[in-house]
Amino acid sequence: MNFSMKLTPKIESTLWGAAGGAAALALIGFVFGGWVTGGKAAEMARQQSEKAVITALAPICADKFRLASNAKENLGKLNAISYSWEKGTYVSQGGWATLPGSAEPSQGVAQACAELLSTLAK
Repeated sequence: MNFSMKLTPKIESTLWGAAGGAAALALIGFVFGGWVTGGKAAEMARQQSEKAVITALAPICADKFRLASNAKENLGKLNAISYSWEKGTYVSQGGWATLPGSAEPSQGVAQACAELLSTLAK
């Protein structure tokens, strides 16, 4: 038995056109239309949630910094540091970015806290 099916040239060209149109639509959608894969969407959501948590926790870190007994001295040291990543390291090492329930300081919170403190000091 031979089950091969012969398509008319009109149907075959229509099917090839539909396949080409689908490929073009997908290409345009992903390149110009803002479409993303599920993995990319999950990564974007993770980054946004991490950013929101850092934004919410940085003021708590800044309050811990300002309520320390030697806050003025620490703020002077912080402002004397020229590189922003070193400011984040200073806040992290000072323990102000270690939040309740955490054993280690959050580098993102420390960096945002240092930026917040530098802005408030001016």
